[in-house]
Amino acid sequence: MQNLSALTHFDQVRAIAHYTLLEARRNHLLWIVVLTIFAAVGLAGFLAQVAITETQQIQAAFLGAFLRWAAVFIVSLTVITGMVREFNDKGFELVLSLPLPRAGYFFGKLLGYAAVALLVAISMSLPLLLVVPLDQAALWGVSLGCELLLVCALSLLCMLTLNQTLPALAVVAAFYLLSRSIGAIQLMGQGPLVDVSSWSQQAVQLFVDAIALVLPNLDRFTATDWLVYHSGVPMSLAPILGQSLIYLVLLGGAGLFDLYRKNL
Repeated sequence: MQNLSALTHFDQVRAIAHYTLLEARRNHLLWIVVLTIFAAVGLAGFLAQVAITETQQIQAAFLGAFLRWAAVFIVSLTVITGMVREFNDKGFELVLSLPLPRAGYFFGKLLGYAAVALLVAISMSLPLLLVVPLDQAALWGVSLGCELLLVCALSLLCMLTLNQTLPALAVVAAFYLLSRSIGAIQLMGQGPLVDVSSWSQQAVQLFVDAIALVLPNLDRFTATDWLVYHSGVPMSLAPILGQSLIYLVLLGGAGLFDLYRKNL
């Protein structure tokens, strides 16, 4: 009986993931990704026409930056708007009224949106093959996939916690921007023009270091150097995969905790 119950729950989780992916397709996600890619390639081609030297490097750097930011925006917006629609249509309460553990619902949604994130990462990596070797584009794509999985899990957590579109988007944007810039902020605090002996500066530096300890080091993800200088090696993915696993577990645990504490 326990095996039968576990199998039933697995089928329900898979069904939730399937319909989550289907909903993203019905919301014209594919067309949005395709139009974004065409816009990126078109702008990169324009830059190639006006650049005097290092045309290919400029194209690679622009494509990498444009596609990365677009992918993060698309994935976070897909997760947040999808959950908002489910809340408004009372689908959230309907699913939880079924004989399915809340963890099953959570992991079903997370798996569905994770599939969306990985598909977006693969799609955004393909245009890089126009200007970047296959191995570098593949490394960049895997790293982008890890980055989007974190954005996906964070967006789901924010929607379960805040239940509103604008605050959830603001938190995701703040988390992402801070995670990508925290390394630069730490370096700025150690510059030659900074009085490191000042107690106020030391307090600020400790505060910044404490924030850096709890944030993923996203400035090491999807490095532009891989695309411009072709410096990426497979071992570069080891810390990225490790961080992604750790923060996925943390974000998933926080999302489950918030979901189980809700009185529905």
